[in-house]
Amino acid sequence: MSDGSRKKGTKSTFHFVAGLGSGVLSAILLQPIDLLKTRVQQSGKHSLRAALAELRSSPQGLLPSLWRGTLPSALRTGFGSAIYFTTLNTIRENAARHLPSLAAATAVAPTIAAASGIITPNVTNQTSSSLPKLSNTGNLLAGAVARSFAGFILMPLTVLKVRYESSFYKYTSLAGAARDIARTEGARGFFAGFGATAIRDAPYAGLYVLFYEQSKRYLSNVFPQPQLSSQGEGRMTQSRAASINFASGVFSAVICSIISNPFDAVKTRIQLQPKKYRNMVQASKKMLAEEGVRSMMDGLALRMSRKAMSSALAWTLYEELIRRAEGAWKKEGRKRLSFESGRDEKW
Repeated sequence: MSDGSRKKGTKSTFHFVAGLGSGVLSAILLQPIDLLKTRVQQSGKHSLRAALAELRSSPQGLLPSLWRGTLPSALRTGFGSAIYFTTLNTIRENAARHLPSLAAATAVAPTIAAASGIITPNVTNQTSSSLPKLSNTGNLLAGAVARSFAGFILMPLTVLKVRYESSFYKYTSLAGAARDIARTEGARGFFAGFGATAIRDAPYAGLYVLFYEQSKRYLSNVFPQPQLSSQGEGRMTQSRAASINFASGVFSAVICSIISNPFDAVKTRIQLQPKKYRNMVQASKKMLAEEGVRSMMDGLALRMSRKAMSSALAWTLYEELIRRAEGAWKKEGRKRLSFESGRDEKW
């Protein structure tokens, strides 16, 4: 195996591990918000207060009940993030290398503020990220494709997670839930709601990457640090980069959650009651006819809060791990180059 292929494999592995760690951490910390969102969305008649009252009266008590379904949620979010970040980085690296039309221009593209008519600050070379840079279209497509791919692979865990969190099903274990779905609905049951999920996730992820990268670029230019860190030109200090990445993650998640919430509400109904809500079109019509437009925004505040925090945590942690790894790889490369250069001079 050549050094290039070995390095590429190491990088892919690290992206997978970094994504897995950031996804698991955010899933465990924010599981109560995700569970409450599912309870609010499950019938259209649940309010947040009613959901909390139901959990409080359960035999397990409020706190243990709030973390019900943590295992499937951590598995889904952890491996979903790992697959997503690895796939996203692979797509972006290849697009930047082989598709010039999708690569970022050498000059900084107009920021969100510039597009809105706000005067753009002086551009700096500082960046809070070590990830490949693409154009707006490239970021949009890369995010959408990577999320759709990860969502399809993890769909069975998504169905198990949603049903485990709901009060409609009294599953006591993941194995029991899987056996029940296989017996009553067959393999198709594990992919219930995939259409709505894909239509929700692909635009969400694409827009998220677009807004996230634009927001990072804008904040880096509006709040440039007075002096670059010792890590080298274009590198920010750890705390400044983390602050910019976190703020960008929150902003992007809030905007994208509002846009995609109707698909999330429909997806939840299909996964919980597949006999009543058979597909996205039929479910949407039924929800609108019986409950009105409000049903499409069920759980928005909870989902927005959860998405804002989980995306910001996951991306900030992931980006910081990659920044550190990139620094270590560059340092190792310089040492190897120096050693080989010295050996050549000796001979």
